[in-house]
Amino acid sequence: MKPSEEFYDREYNVRLLVREHPAILARWAAQGAATRRLHACLLDLAYGDEAAERLDIFPARQEPAPLLVFIHGGYWRSLDKADFSWIAPNFAAHGVTVALLNYGLAPRTPLEDIVRQTLAAIAWLYRKAERYGIDRDRITLSGHSAGGHLAAMSMAALWNDFAPDLPADLVKGALAISGVYDLEPLVHAPFLNVDLKLDRERAMRLSPINYPARPGARLVTTVGAAETSEFIRQNALIGQRWRSSRVRDVPLPGCNHYEAVEALADPAGPLFDAALDLIRQ
Repeated sequence: MKPSEEFYDREYNVRLLVREHPAILARWAAQGAATRRLHACLLDLAYGDEAAERLDIFPARQEPAPLLVFIHGGYWRSLDKADFSWIAPNFAAHGVTVALLNYGLAPRTPLEDIVRQTLAAIAWLYRKAERYGIDRDRITLSGHSAGGHLAAMSMAALWNDFAPDLPADLVKGALAISGVYDLEPLVHAPFLNVDLKLDRERAMRLSPINYPARPGARLVTTVGAAETSEFIRQNALIGQRWRSSRVRDVPLPGCNHYEAVEALADPAGPLFDAALDLIRQ
């Protein structure tokens, strides 16, 4: 028997499950603003013509540096790169340049266009690597929630088909945090699909699990142990479908959906170490 719409709304509406989310989001915004005041950064660089097609770069001191591209979540319809600036400093201190992407938000921007914008931003960083002290042969992605979906879609992308000047192995690996890789359940989640407007065909086409991972690309996954059964299922599913690419799954005991991404910025934690290992391989 197929689960009800109420089940999918309950499983995917993390803001209802984590009641303190307004305070968490406010803290992220404040920490992001403080990070931009205190650390060297290049803000709102245009990778396209649309107002949302902007990215921030937090450079490492030594060049050329490997690049970590972070893609924010918010169910493709909320949040901003500025809310996650605080992820960058500890990586920059370890010799990794960090870029944070924005993209157009649903419902104004269809999910297909959001995927294309993400690819365009990564391609722009590859092409501008020399200007910004980036080692174009060492580009790794990370994304949280909807950003985990976009990171996985980018890892599976046929880059040379997207643009003939791009190498097939442009993305060397991805760290996907609490991602959504099977979009079919979201068709049955009214709180979300009111904006995404997915049908089954579009959901299938936009699901990373329905594409092979690029041979040689490395995937690290993680999901908070305190997250819902659907997020835990999604994490297991991408690991099964991309078993030849997944090199590690990082346990996050006790973490909810928001604490999972916060773990990425903790230099004493296992997720930060896993990210560094992925970047340096």
